[in-house]
Amino acid sequence: MSEYTVFDVAFPPEARKRVIVNTDAKNEADDQYAIVHAVLTPSFELHGIIPAHYGTRKTLVSLQESHDETIKLLRLMDLEGDVRVEDGAPRAIPDESTPVDSPGARLIIAEAMRQDERPLYVAFYGPLTDMASALLLKPAIEDRNIRVIWIGGGAWPDGGKEYNLSNDVHAANVVMKSGLELWQVPSSTYRTMGVSYAELIEKVYPHGAIGTYLVDQLLEHNAWSRPDMEFRSLGDSPCIGLIMDPACGRYSTRPAPTFDDQMHYVHSGQHRDIRVYEDVNTRFIHEDLFAKLAQFIRRGSRAR
Repeated sequence: MSEYTVFDVAFPPEARKRVIVNTDAKNEADDQYAIVHAVLTPSFELHGIIPAHYGTRKTLVSLQESHDETIKLLRLMDLEGDVRVEDGAPRAIPDESTPVDSPGARLIIAEAMRQDERPLYVAFYGPLTDMASALLLKPAIEDRNIRVIWIGGGAWPDGGKEYNLSNDVHAANVVMKSGLELWQVPSSTYRTMGVSYAELIEKVYPHGAIGTYLVDQLLEHNAWSRPDMEFRSLGDSPCIGLIMDPACGRYSTRPAPTFDDQMHYVHSGQHRDIRVYEDVNTRFIHEDLFAKLAQFIRRGSRAR
């Protein structure tokens, strides 16, 4: 077996993509895969991971649980302390004018204001609380070179109930009404990211403590939430594929909507255009993670 891996490829510093990941890491069982994928992508210059809240319906300490899960993943990869972790807000913003300050929001602000010609990609696997808070705390970042990729919102054109959106509708409206560049991956798209148990057991489970944990925690989650399922949608992973290659999905450009209190889209036509991804290349995204994980474990400490 070849010793050559993607971690041996030289990416010039000026060509690497500046990335921040914002994740409700313990909400379900898919964030974990997208976190590991971001950490293992050498063309990324990962400036930090922001654990995020996911409301109060499942637990009263969702932010702490996301923090603990993020640290656990890094520890299993023997990377604890190598990746910056800054907690986001513990709760949703109360209205569209009041931020919830946090180290995570301040990280977004600091990186957005940094003098760097490269865009800053901020990937949101959950609610948009910390992006909205950063905007409200520092309105000047609206004019900076930021690309927000959000996994959230219902199917176009009507919308409706969707979990990530439900955990902070006010924040979503702040971001939608802003001038930020936004790439939305709605539920109708992220739900197509299914992968079977057989494939995960074959391609993820054998690869170190992190691979075993990724599969075990997914099977455990499905056992109580959907025991009838033999698969899981890795719905947060499109963020990674789209940052790597924005053309790995088909999108349309549409005026940004807002959301009513039932999470339906309100199409006023008053706001700037956003990208709405209608599909993504699931093979590219899944296989890239599988290959990187295998090479990371095979290469051992040389990958760091």
